[in-house]
Amino acid sequence: MFSVIFLFPLLAFSVAGLPVEVRDSPITLPITSNLAFSNITDLLRHDEARLAAFGEYSTHGRRDDAIHTHPKVPLSNADLGNTFSGYTVKAAIGDPLTVYNLILDSASAITWIGADTPYISSSGEDTEERAAVNYRYGSFEGAISEDDIYFTEKIVVRGMKFGVTFTPWRVGADGVLGIGPTSSGLGALLDSPEQMLPTITDRLYQQATIRRSVVGIFFQPITANTVNHGELTFGGTNPIMYYQNIEYTDITTTAPSSRYWGINQKISYGTGKSTIILDYTAGIVDCGTTFLYLAIDAYDRYKDATGGVVNPANGLLQISLHQYDALHNLNFHIGRYIYKLIPNAQIWPRSLNEMIEGGDNEIYLVVKALETPTGAGYDFINGYVFLQRFYTVFDSGRHQVGFAQNMFTRGTPN
Repeated sequence: MFSVIFLFPLLAFSVAGLPVEVRDSPITLPITSNLAFSNITDLLRHDEARLAAFGEYSTHGRRDDAIHTHPKVPLSNADLGNTFSGYTVKAAIGDPLTVYNLILDSASAITWIGADTPYISSSGEDTEERAAVNYRYGSFEGAISEDDIYFTEKIVVRGMKFGVTFTPWRVGADGVLGIGPTSSGLGALLDSPEQMLPTITDRLYQQATIRRSVVGIFFQPITANTVNHGELTFGGTNPIMYYQNIEYTDITTTAPSSRYWGINQKISYGTGKSTIILDYTAGIVDCGTTFLYLAIDAYDRYKDATGGVVNPANGLLQISLHQYDALHNLNFHIGRYIYKLIPNAQIWPRSLNEMIEGGDNEIYLVVKALETPTGAGYDFINGYVFLQRFYTVFDSGRHQVGFAQNMFTRGTPN
């Protein structure tokens, strides 16, 4: 499905779908994902490195059921690709045009290429700037070039500044497309760390290709080791992909979450006289993190409420079928609205249990523990397991994040 060929001079540019004209004339592009990890160790190591980059907290004194549940093994650049979602978008750059497959990163403002396919272009200009993005275990470091980026023949980001890595990486893609807020790129330019490069969204808005500095994202839940589809919308939203109105909340002012797509939220468990799992506090919304992470004390409350027991093989909370039948909604109080993560959304896809060293019919929860207690400034990470259930909007212009129910909010694919 979603197959079409766009013809460029000297290049057959194949992408997974047609751009769609939707409300306020935004641009909707297809994104795809293949399962990009080989085992639970790779998956947790990826999340661990990503979360550590958010907070740069100590790696000492970890609990067995906190982030690091496997022996300490140094990560390599390849760990950037070891993610459950791993959604990518295709773009063509240079003269001659070359297609690059780029990992979506909502925690970075920097777009960079050259990890696999080299960048050779007669149309590009070396700005003589240098940049580095720290992924904790390994980092991107390279030159900043300026060139046009084509998503289709008509959708072109003119004069975009992006990084070109000095050395090849094995990340399962050609680089990263940063859809984080502009502030998440602060410090990336080595010679002028106080300056920030415009993001893809910024440039599309500046050149009047889109009317709003907004990114809308729809993810399809991953339940099989096949190609999965989603879509990325610049400049607005695609109302076909969500129900009811999008409710927005302001970016938090609490650091370090304020540098990213950080929000304030409360989490409760159950209906009626519900249990407070996490009172109002700051955290981060991130499509590059797989699980839902909570501060240690909040995780303990969730663990007690569900009766989950840590499985020593994979570090995830395991519950019985009887406990699953008794599982309640996990409620996210964000702004004026409550987003309910139903019981099925709180468990790992059972069809993929083999990939996490689990038994065929065993049930594992997708809530994990952060290293720190409440008050660290990033007391939760709403990762992919949350975002696949709600249409998500990152609004740079208004400094807000929005959510709405999508077709999978109440589904039971797991």
